[in-house]
Amino acid sequence: MNIYTISFLIILIFNVIKNKKSLHMLQQNLYNENNRYMKWIKRNLKTVFVSLDFISLILIAIAYLLDNELSFFLVIIALVLYGLESIRILNNRKTEQVKKPLVITKRVRRLIFTLTILFVLPIIVYFVNRHNGYLMLLIEAAITYFSYFIVEIAKIINTPVEKFVYKYYETKAKNKLKSMTNLKVVGITGSYGKTSSKNILNDILNIKFISRPTPRNLNTEYGLMITINNHLDKFDDIFIAEMGAYKRGEIKTLCDMVHPKYGILTRIGLAHLETFGSPENIVKTKFELIESLPDDGVAVLNRDDPKQVSYQIKSKCKKVWIGIDEKDVDVRACDIECNHKGSKFNVIFKGDDKKYPFETKLLGNHNIYNILAGIALGREFGITIKELQQGVRKVRPVESRLELRNYGYMYQINDAYNSNPVGAKVALDVLNMMPGMKVVVTPGMTELGEKEDELNHIFGTQIASVADYVILVGEKKTRPIFEGLNECGYDKDKLFIVNSVYDAYNLLQTLKKKEDMYALFENDLPDTYNE
Repeated sequence: MNIYTISFLIILIFNVIKNKKSLHMLQQNLYNENNRYMKWIKRNLKTVFVSLDFISLILIAIAYLLDNELSFFLVIIALVLYGLESIRILNNRKTEQVKKPLVITKRVRRLIFTLTILFVLPIIVYFVNRHNGYLMLLIEAAITYFSYFIVEIAKIINTPVEKFVYKYYETKAKNKLKSMTNLKVVGITGSYGKTSSKNILNDILNIKFISRPTPRNLNTEYGLMITINNHLDKFDDIFIAEMGAYKRGEIKTLCDMVHPKYGILTRIGLAHLETFGSPENIVKTKFELIESLPDDGVAVLNRDDPKQVSYQIKSKCKKVWIGIDEKDVDVRACDIECNHKGSKFNVIFKGDDKKYPFETKLLGNHNIYNILAGIALGREFGITIKELQQGVRKVRPVESRLELRNYGYMYQINDAYNSNPVGAKVALDVLNMMPGMKVVVTPGMTELGEKEDELNHIFGTQIASVADYVILVGEKKTRPIFEGLNECGYDKDKLFIVNSVYDAYNLLQTLKKKEDMYALFENDLPDTYNE
């Protein structure tokens, strides 16, 4: 076994180790939809370019140019650096907190196959013609160093195959839905609260029907197709389709696939403003669901949301309005009480002066809105008030959305999933209602476009009036929050900055006092935002 064979083997092993990260980031950035992956690379130049394999690339390039006795030793040093970089990456993985790990889907397997061909090609060329060893090593080293870009190239190469696969599964899903003539289809969209609303509705409807929601937060075309083809059963009465979007037209595309007759619109805000381009585009995109409903369909809307009230709805479907602050609605919640066990409230239906008591394990007014939407649609499906009360009691807390956890040394209010300005304020209101010491742990809000710093600054001023202690995760990201806290004269001795959520947990244990401690974890940045 000569030096070239050993070198190719070591570089290939390093490729396997390094490319797990690049594939993970491509997947988390929706396979570069709306150029998300390339934007991630731009934000993370240090991660992409600063590594020991850059030095290895330079050493192998010099070895190729010299092509003499020294070249052998330069390659040996390069291989040692590959080994050291592999150890560094693997050690980092042991402590790195991964919110959503790489999922080895069929699409990822196809990407891995294409990547393998790209990485193995220089090796094949070498074994065909053994007179170009240093050149092929240089090409292999370059491919390795620029692996984050090679992954995108592999994705582009696979595009025709992915289009064929998409068309096949789309047709299969549409045909399956068409065959289920008695199935009721509910679409749910909004800037935030979609997954919570979907899960709450599912728990309520299951009192009387067999409903099938899209699992987890699968709210894209692929997510709907996977649910329909793999999970939807002939015995299901209702299909609840969560619908997400990053640009105009995407909700309409989802509606054209599943043809919902019923729609729930959660609160509309500034989530993903960067990709939508303007607040107006966000509103129009969310209302694509309502505009897609048939004339005999039913839309559940929130009259406490000014963006929904001001929109000129073109659809002739029935509109059912819910609310808490506004009294002129079809279904209204009042007399809301909240504590560490959950929430209690009364519901008033239009045309009925009686108040009906409801209770739930969930916290926060935004969850009350989601429950009201479930109650409103449940009534449309013929569920009695007594059954609705029973269903609401059985609603399960949604993971990482104001989920209350007892850790012994603290009560954690876990609101880690995709924080936004309205949701963050609601979470602070919930924290403020709790007895005992109050702590906020946050890395701030993201994907808010040019208003991100401004909104995080406001968030800082809001935190200042609620929290006894503040733990900011990541100095650079949380600078606007820090400035907002300072503006309010927040005590710097009660303000901490850590590098990871893992460090925050350790710090919280040192803050424990005699009184109960409630720690709000507001937003847990996805792995694409590691600082």
